[in-house]
Amino acid sequence: MAKGVVLSVLASFLFGVMYFYTSLLKPLSGEEIFGWRMLLTVPCATVFLLSSGDWQLVRKIAQRLRHTPVLLLGMLLSSALLGLQLWLFMWAPLHGSSMQVSLGYFLLPLTMVITGRIVYGEHLSYLQKVAACCALIGVAHELYRIGSFSWETLLVCLGYPVYFVLRRKLGNDNLGGLWCDMALLLPAALWFIVHGNPGALSQFPRLYALIPLLGVISASALCSYIVASRLLPFSLFGLLSYVEPVLLVGVALLLGESISPAEWWTYLPIWAAVLVLMFEGGQHLLAQRRRNAA
Repeated sequence: MAKGVVLSVLASFLFGVMYFYTSLLKPLSGEEIFGWRMLLTVPCATVFLLSSGDWQLVRKIAQRLRHTPVLLLGMLLSSALLGLQLWLFMWAPLHGSSMQVSLGYFLLPLTMVITGRIVYGEHLSYLQKVAACCALIGVAHELYRIGSFSWETLLVCLGYPVYFVLRRKLGNDNLGGLWCDMALLLPAALWFIVHGNPGALSQFPRLYALIPLLGVISASALCSYIVASRLLPFSLFGLLSYVEPVLLVGVALLLGESISPAEWWTYLPIWAAVLVLMFEGGQHLLAQRRRNAA
């Protein structure tokens, strides 16, 4: 279990590093950085699946496609939804939107809980209801303050639940499905690179070193995340996933963004909601350990 905890925290740390690392890749645009990330990550993910024995999941999806070609339409939509999220992750630090994206990641666990209730009829526990009420206070304040959330926040906290529901509907909610989603993004990734800034590499030779390192960071984060998900109990893995948005806020502050006095009543209730969910997860984990010990 200790190895799983270390790998989960390492994955969150690497995602945070990649969030900051984007700012070092100027003058590349967010689209070009997204393109390079996909182009370098997919081969590494392929090697990981082959070495771990999970390539059979990709084969099964290919067999399903041969028998049901219409499945490709759903997979293209799934890939596009993932591509939007990965592009936003690369774009936000370059355009002063890191804080809005981090807020979306803080809201994501709550929108996932609500999605489970609405789509799958899952019942909310008492603490989940408390967390939802806390988050509602933050949401209401933001609506009162500016009338809406930023599109970056909404894309993260609403887009990911739609993506996960679609993957489950398609029967591709596994590592093979994730690989297919990323592989289908390769044509768009190549297009962004080819139609980007062709002279950037010659004008800024440091990019020859920084771009491959981006691939190493991205692939290492992905592999660490996947291995950790296998080594840890689901509840503990879920708790550790909250490390990432905390780091993203730190990166946003490091990049010069800030939380204005008027925004605190948006962030504090939402952070309180996250703490409540973490507390509940900790309770479940302790209960599971007691059962295992008995």
